[in-house]
Amino acid sequence: MTRLSVEMLAADTVGPITSAGHAQLGIAVLAGIAVIVLLITQFKLHAFLALTIGSLALGAFAGAPLDKTITSFTTGLGATVAGVGVLIALGAILGKLLADSGGADQIVDTILAKAGGRAMPWAMVLIASVIGLPLFFEVGIVLLIPVVLMVAKRGNYSLMRIGIPALAGLSVMHGLIPPHPGPLVAIDAVKANLGITLALGVLVAIPTVIIAGPLFSKVAARWVDVPAPDRMIPTRASEDLDKRPGFGATLATMLLPVVLMLSKALVDIIVDDPTHMVQRVFDVVGSPLIALLAAVIVGMFTLGRAAGFTKDRISTTVEKSLAPIAGILLIVGAGGGFKQTLIDSGVGQMILDISKDWSIPALLLAWLIAVAIRLATGSATVATISAAGLVAPLAADMSTAHTSLLVLAIGAGSLFFSHVNDAGFWLVKEYFGLSVGQTVKTWSVMETIISVVAGGLVLLLSLVI
Repeated sequence: MTRLSVEMLAADTVGPITSAGHAQLGIAVLAGIAVIVLLITQFKLHAFLALTIGSLALGAFAGAPLDKTITSFTTGLGATVAGVGVLIALGAILGKLLADSGGADQIVDTILAKAGGRAMPWAMVLIASVIGLPLFFEVGIVLLIPVVLMVAKRGNYSLMRIGIPALAGLSVMHGLIPPHPGPLVAIDAVKANLGITLALGVLVAIPTVIIAGPLFSKVAARWVDVPAPDRMIPTRASEDLDKRPGFGATLATMLLPVVLMLSKALVDIIVDDPTHMVQRVFDVVGSPLIALLAAVIVGMFTLGRAAGFTKDRISTTVEKSLAPIAGILLIVGAGGGFKQTLIDSGVGQMILDISKDWSIPALLLAWLIAVAIRLATGSATVATISAAGLVAPLAADMSTAHTSLLVLAIGAGSLFFSHVNDAGFWLVKEYFGLSVGQTVKTWSVMETIISVVAGGLVLLLSLVI
């Protein structure tokens, strides 16, 4: 949708922005989000359907004609899927190759063989952070849980001392580091530079994961002292394989897209000439699509073939990796439709106008909005997408670095206090054999620490860059 058509749609739907218009739009936003929250939490409706219905409700409450609301929603859905859908698919393929080939097990076993005693929680953070780069949070949990339980049982460690660092590593990657869906959508929404966001995200992630992981695990282990449940130790992928990839090759494959994207950001800063041949080359090889595609193609050889997979087995692995992400793609797409409906109805401009009179920093505002939606819906992805749509106009006058920090502020807010309306809460509870209260004391508090620490670091960075 062109800028002109967006402006025309906003003018046709809500008219000039006045104080009365602000009130109506404010009510429309609250009503639209309330509809989404109610449908997800009370009626247990799939987030895709909830976001679709919530978008239509938003348009109706804002006084927009239904046909224009539908156009906004479908335009946003299409643009979002076009922008991040292929990247999510490539990430899923790489993650599946990593898991099925035994590459993930190889990394885990190698690091654990070098660690012991007090170093074990730090080793778990390292494992989770590396493995969490290409994997969705839920997949990462399923992959790491057997390791966490076996290490706790074999080494007679507290389950929380080993489990919390692993969960922290996965959660921080999920909320702050592309190519995870939430950060990618936020980057697309506020037009941030992916390489710079990735670099700043890593800078924020390292101290955050240390505080929320190994350090907090000491406290969590005192609060909740439970043994590792035997019933939850499943079979590992590599137990059915005759051979598996080497540690170096696996690690290099996983880090390849990160290195390519960071290289592009570095070249952009050093060369700073769009016509220069070096920058043009890195603009291509460092783009998320090419970087992830290169990792997938390399992974077919360094992971699939190294594990003895035939061409048919690799093809089957790729095919199986795509089916589970259909729901994620639809949720992300519908979130993009909701974002576009917000923008086209004039809500983004309303927030821009109102925030001019506030003393609250834009980054803090973005964090607070993401926190509110996270608490209400339980979904970090929904919180990221919705908050990005609401605060996108604030990025218009920001520098490149501060636009990236806006993405990270949204990502940090989206992780705040996971509780009973979050699927991750129940996943952790069941895998670790905890009660609801124990899960709140450990998992929920850990998520809150990640959110607050990461948000604070983003604000500190904004003062120095």
